[in-house]
Amino acid sequence: MVRPATPLGPVGLILPTIPQDGTASWAPRASGGATTGRNSAHPGVEDAGGGAPFAELTATCAAAETAGASGLWVCDHVFWHRPVLECMTALTVAAMATRSAVVGTAVVQLPLRNPSVVAKQAAALQSATGGRVVLGVGVGSHAGEYEQAGADYGRRGHHLDLGIDVLRSSWRSGDGVSTGDVDAGGAARYRQLPAPPTVPVWVGGSSEAALRRAASRADGWMPLFLDAEAYAAALERLRKEVERAGRPEGSVTPSVVLFVSVDDDPGEARRRGLSWMSSLYGLPVKAFARHLVAGTAADVADRVDAYRRAGAEHVVVYVTDDHPLPQFGALQAALGSTDRHSSYPTAT
Repeated sequence: MVRPATPLGPVGLILPTIPQDGTASWAPRASGGATTGRNSAHPGVEDAGGGAPFAELTATCAAAETAGASGLWVCDHVFWHRPVLECMTALTVAAMATRSAVVGTAVVQLPLRNPSVVAKQAAALQSATGGRVVLGVGVGSHAGEYEQAGADYGRRGHHLDLGIDVLRSSWRSGDGVSTGDVDAGGAARYRQLPAPPTVPVWVGGSSEAALRRAASRADGWMPLFLDAEAYAAALERLRKEVERAGRPEGSVTPSVVLFVSVDDDPGEARRRGLSWMSSLYGLPVKAFARHLVAGTAADVADRVDAYRRAGAEHVVVYVTDDHPLPQFGALQAALGSTDRHSSYPTAT
């Protein structure tokens, strides 16, 4: 199993790269006007550069790391009904804005992209960060996005498997593992150099196919939309699939993604969080009734604890708000308020 160079702590944060309640500083205003120069995530604070496009995201990354996020994650959509910041661009911002946090994709839809190009992008970031990158990959679940991209939705799993193979081969190319033309000395002429530290590949998705793919081909698994009981059962199936694949126990880092909404008023937390998720996906509120963890900071911390006890080494929280830091900070304070960690799994 390949792990990131820095320790992956218990809680990570998905960055707000798909705004629902406003317009991000990196997205053009409807009027075509310039940004205001104010950092809406931190009212009263001037953005560096007087409204530089990524100043708000940079500030969010740095503040999240300070607040205790051991991982910063970005989502990926090539075509969507809302503005979405391109994931590898956002990952670069996160990498440059932080010092020790792991930075990763949750997840890049690899069948929509040229895997050799993704390998080169991830390699550059892995070299620049000294090994802090995790490349989460998956197939997505939106046929329309595949149609718009000219990709085969029906064979997306097959293309993901092929893409993972290309990633691995690309990162080994510095050792001469390559195909194609060779130079006079017998070395491959076309190689991806510099060769980076190996990048951990995690597979996203809650399906049985995703679980089996993670067990046989990946360094980590990060499902979503599973309650703690279902997640514990899935991890037992993952363990058996890892054994069936002939890999050592513990070869796959268990993670999970949780949508959360934190408020002193649990009813308001639920109402606001469900509305935000409905906007994000363009689906009715009722579609997410079972998938949102909402309540006070202590309530949400208890649910995070449940996943940690079930076996999650890293819980990635997706705060259902364009400005997640206040809620994330409250959650971190609640998680640290008592000794919650004695029975948790630990990284090896």
